[in-house]
Amino acid sequence: MIGVLIVDDQALVRAGIRTLLENDPELAVVGEAADGRTAVAQARALRPDIVLMDIRMPVMDGLEATEAIRADPALDASRIVILTTFDDDDDIIEAITRGAAGYLLKDTPADALRSAVKTTAAGENLLSPAITRRVMEHVARSPAPPPPAAAARLDLLTERERAVLVRVGHGDTNEEIATALFLSPATARTYVSRLLAKLEVRDRTALAILAHRAGLVD
Repeated sequence: MIGVLIVDDQALVRAGIRTLLENDPELAVVGEAADGRTAVAQARALRPDIVLMDIRMPVMDGLEATEAIRADPALDASRIVILTTFDDDDDIIEAITRGAAGYLLKDTPADALRSAVKTTAAGENLLSPAITRRVMEHVARSPAPPPPAAAARLDLLTERERAVLVRVGHGDTNEEIATALFLSPATARTYVSRLLAKLEVRDRTALAILAHRAGLVD
């Protein structure tokens, strides 16, 4: 069972999301919060698998709450998916850099929302290639070399690991990586997991940013 904390300042929206999620027997809403500060407290008390986080809220917004939850070692297993009405580049970049594992709009169909929760709970990042490209374009406009420690770890990668890293930098899914490099999807997932461990980064987006900053992606 996947436990979900719903964070939104509108009670009607929270009720609608709860109904959508609880139609799936694999999902359980373990709590709700109407502002970011309460969300952080609820996350610490309930240890949800997934936090569905709005951005615009009183007291503390969803971006600050995301950063606070991701900074708490006790909540390392809790993953955050932004669920908002705002399709704004700055919000997307800020959410991802603060540790969100996904970014969805509130007009996402019910089945896609439930699937997204399961995908994120399974450890995948929920960023479409389009959003990944927008993040990478932002990185390209603000170039910075990778930290020295990360650059040194890049030298330890095998040729195949480096090839997978380049595909992640392009925003490819595991299935697209598998097709491009003639691997099975399971093997592609294994390579991505190995890269996360070897390069000591948090998630797939951080891998993509590292690939760009290391000059591996045109």
